[in-house]
Amino acid sequence: MEHTMINLTLKIWRQKNADSAGQFETYPVKNISTEMSFLEMIDVLNEDLINEGKDPIAFDHDCREGICGACSMYINGRPHGPWHGNTTCQLHMRAYHDGDTIVIEPWRANSFPVIKDLMVDRSAFDRIIQAGGYVSVNTGNAVDANATPIEKDLADASFAAAACIGCGACVAACKNSSAMLFVAAKVSHLALLPQGAPERNTRVLDMVAQMDKEGFGSCTNTGACEAVCPKEISINNIARLNREYMLAGTKADK
Repeated sequence: MEHTMINLTLKIWRQKNADSAGQFETYPVKNISTEMSFLEMIDVLNEDLINEGKDPIAFDHDCREGICGACSMYINGRPHGPWHGNTTCQLHMRAYHDGDTIVIEPWRANSFPVIKDLMVDRSAFDRIIQAGGYVSVNTGNAVDANATPIEKDLADASFAAAACIGCGACVAACKNSSAMLFVAAKVSHLALLPQGAPERNTRVLDMVAQMDKEGFGSCTNTGACEAVCPKEISINNIARLNREYMLAGTKADK
């Protein structure tokens, strides 16, 4: 593949902390290889800023392999950038052309307050998981993988839901800042498996209650969440969540 160098203009949101007012600042970057990842491009800019004695841009990253979900940012108005089913760290600069301007922002949701610059606090997701995203198992020796037969269709659907990396793109894209796709994926993952049966009813009630407590908005089925999800989690999971919630509520009333 041809190795090309491009020059870009970056408009990046800078914000000292959650209590400070933020603003966009403009940075020219030169001689960026089209084979760089998006985060490597920001690394180059940060090296320049550090050498100039300036504060580098704060952003989340960890695995840089599209697995952890930490690299969450708005790029030209789309979570994780222009490539479908893709995380920011797996976005490469060949997606852009010489002379392009790229606008980079943090997630915009009250439930994800800004920590600094492009970093937001997504611990609300952790608290939703703590509310019910687990299974109770007996301790002891590991059970053989095939000890509990599971229908392939259910196993496949559970595995697809478990692919959610909790990045928050669904919340960022939703006009209501809804976390329904995230919660639906986590509920579906466990509700479809026999190991998740003991907490099946309490799980969905507790996780939805915590979601509401965290201040996420309601779902109005626009499908924006599914469109930007880097793991292409289906909104069919939201229908399953609603069904699980209604059934659990009926049983709780008895």
